[in-house]
Amino acid sequence: MRTKATASFDVTGWDPAPYDQPAVGPALTRITIHKVFRGDFEGESTGEGLFCGMNAPQTGAGYVVSERVDGHLKGRSGTFVIQHGGMMGPGLPPRTFGHVVPGSGTGELEGLDGEVEISRTEDGQHTLTLDYAFEERTVI
Repeated sequence: MRTKATASFDVTGWDPAPYDQPAVGPALTRITIHKVFRGDFEGESTGEGLFCGMNAPQTGAGYVVSERVDGHLKGRSGTFVIQHGGMMGPGLPPRTFGHVVPGSGTGELEGLDGEVEISRTEDGQHTLTLDYAFEERTVI
């Protein structure tokens, strides 16, 4: 059975390192990101992201992030990795996508499987929604 968990989060660290800044076209930047989560999930994360067009997002931008999350999900503790991304551009509503990396769960989060959605309200509040289940284990 799938379950939904929602947590608000704050970005507590943002360390950009540009790696391609052409004279024409969008810049590419690698960013180390740190977050703190509150809600159905309580914990912290560290991620590495690749961002395109952050210097002029109104003309188009996108990102992909791999992020290790460490904490408690509805009473279970451990870590897991999510890979997520997003895009926006003229005439396109911002959209995100993401998944728990299969086999990345540790501790009581071993076997975690799920899809991730990250959103941001107009007042700047970030939310992570995780639609998840745990893989059935066969005992031999």
